Amino acid sequence: MRKFFKILCAASLLCLVANASELDKIGMTYVKSPLNVPSIVDKFKGFYAKSFGMPVEYSEITSGAKQTQALASNSLQFLNCVGGTSVILAVANKADIKIISAYSRAPEAFAIFAKDKGIKTAKDLKGKKIAGPKGTILNELLVRYLALGGLGINDVEFVSMGIPAAQAALENGSVDAALLAGPTAYNAKKSGLNVVTTGEGVITPVIVTATSGEFYKKHKYLVEKFKKAQDEILAFMKANEEEALKFTAEETGLSIEAVKSMYPQYDFSPKITADDIKALEATQEFMLESKMIEQKVDIKSLLID
Repeated sequence: MRKFFKILCAASLLCLVANASELDKIGMTYVKSPLNVPSIVDKFKGFYAKSFGMPVEYSEITSGAKQTQALASNSLQFLNCVGGTSVILAVANKADIKIISAYSRAPEAFAIFAKDKGIKTAKDLKGKKIAGPKGTILNELLVRYLALGGLGINDVEFVSMGIPAAQAALENGSVDAALLAGPTAYNAKKSGLNVVTTGEGVITPVIVTATSGEFYKKHKYLVEKFKKAQDEILAFMKANEEEALKFTAEETGLSIEAVKSMYPQYDFSPKITADDIKALEATQEFMLESKMIEQKVDIKSLLID
């Protein structure tokens, strides 16, 4: 019996050592664009590392698909800024993902631009060539805005390309309109391009933070520490706004004037609200209509209480 007890203790010790070695660092995404002030503040101040009590290894992965793949492979433990579209798509494809909190909402930061000042309404876009990233918040903005004019995506010539390429295509005249966001949209507006519409009143894009369901089951205390650090970062931003915006200007290469102009467009409140859930459900409807997914996901079941 004593021998069995020793073996049991040894086995338990090995498990503890294994678990400890698994958690000698935390992997997390770092996405600074379009204007992710909380992530930038953390880079300068190290709130997450302090909260976890261990080093944080940041990965600059901006593709939502690649983010969710990294989470599924356990290369990362936290997605600190991932689009609701990416989460829904991953879950619809059987990925094990849980939403921890909201990261941001910034409908005004997403916009449709045109060179022609005569393009003022959704109906004016009929038959036009429009460039932007497919399967994104900007794509959803275009679809929803066209619907306001009784149009569908087939009523325009949509060309899928990234934001920088879309901006260049608009400037060189190869497209009639472009879907732009964040600093690119700010610079486009400043240069005098025509803002056809922003997302304000059209869509409510919700960016979230996430982890895997398996990680949450095993390490709930670390998820709580993540939430604690998120709250501490927002408190720092509120108490030290000038410093936070200075960090942001330095990290993004934007002027402090540009940062101050864009900052009020962003709501970084972490609590998932009833409106956020409705917005995610609306995004899901867009994805179903666009045939990005084939069946609905229970949005509420993805939320960590």
